[in-house]
Amino acid sequence: MNYLDLTLTISEKIPNFPGSPTPHFIPWSTIKDNSYNLELLFLSTHTGTHLDAPYHFVKKGEKIHQIPVTRFIGNALLIKIKKKKNQEITKKDLLEFEQKNGKITTSSSIIFFTGWQKNLTKELYFENNPGLSKSAADYLVSKKINLVGTDSPSIDLGKNKNFPIHKIFAKNNILIVENLSNLEKIPILEFNFIILPLKLKGATGSPVRAIAYY
Repeated sequence: MNYLDLTLTISEKIPNFPGSPTPHFIPWSTIKDNSYNLELLFLSTHTGTHLDAPYHFVKKGEKIHQIPVTRFIGNALLIKIKKKKNQEITKKDLLEFEQKNGKITTSSSIIFFTGWQKNLTKELYFENNPGLSKSAADYLVSKKINLVGTDSPSIDLGKNKNFPIHKIFAKNNILIVENLSNLEKIPILEFNFIILPLKLKGATGSPVRAIAYY
């Protein structure tokens, strides 16, 4: 069995979505003074590799602590569609993928590798990232998808500040995982995943530890 960490390391230097706070690790206790080391952590619940709960965009949507744990573990389909800045993944892209690799099955989890993660430290990473088109999102909704993940900072195009794709998925109780890393190292189309958020009561999202194994 091979295991691959798909998670960005959270530090005070990690790039953040514009308007979000910079993470801070605040020393609290030390071995010298308290017999143990301990730190406080200040960050957005959407920092780094993270999961969006439906509540992020739907008033009565499920919150992080309400999502069944079974949705965080399963089999995923890796769709490699390299995209440049502000390019959409379209329904046509998905249909072409299916023609070559077989149908996307109902209730599956879909992970998109666009190649955008290489721009993580560049200013355009959050402003010009690729995302899904409405036609692609609607098609995945028709498949009753469990989860959609991406190696970009948003499932929406970076230039679209209305977040229409987030809203489509949230209304249909589809989970979103963003800022996945190392997807280019997965050598197969189908793999197993564990994507575990913290069990934060009432939260709109959470950093996750995402792992692929195959």
